[in-house]
Amino acid sequence: MNFLHSMVRISDIDESLRFFCQGLGLQELRRVDNEAGRFTLVFLAAPDDIARLGAFDGPGFPIGLPMVELTWNWDERDYEGGRNFGHLAFQCDDIYARCATLMALGVEINRPPRDGHMAFVRSPDGISIELLQKGDALAPAEPWASMENTGEW
Repeated sequence: MNFLHSMVRISDIDESLRFFCQGLGLQELRRVDNEAGRFTLVFLAAPDDIARLGAFDGPGFPIGLPMVELTWNWDERDYEGGRNFGHLAFQCDDIYARCATLMALGVEINRPPRDGHMAFVRSPDGISIELLQKGDALAPAEPWASMENTGEW
């Protein structure tokens, strides 16, 4: 058995792609627009995972490529009561730089990386995203070290 992807439902494709691609740095690999079903699927992956598994052609993805599938149902705007799930986790080369990029895009850092190791943010649809520092934790640094938690994460 191989892990394929995690699917999250989104309500605004442009805001979600801004968050996941510009904010988190994921790359769009494929997009499927289904007129009859009135939905769009967007498959995203982290650049380091793509590089590790090499280039690929055709309709398939390399086995073992962890992906996020964004599902945009064109007529749906609100998902409540278990329509989303726990969180997605991504490993960062520099958690402080990634959080700074997200903040510059107006994303609230719900659990700042005070420990240089872990942070939580939420996507435009309220999906919890865990960010983990690759390797050893970074030394505590401001503004993160004194930043309080905000909202839910």
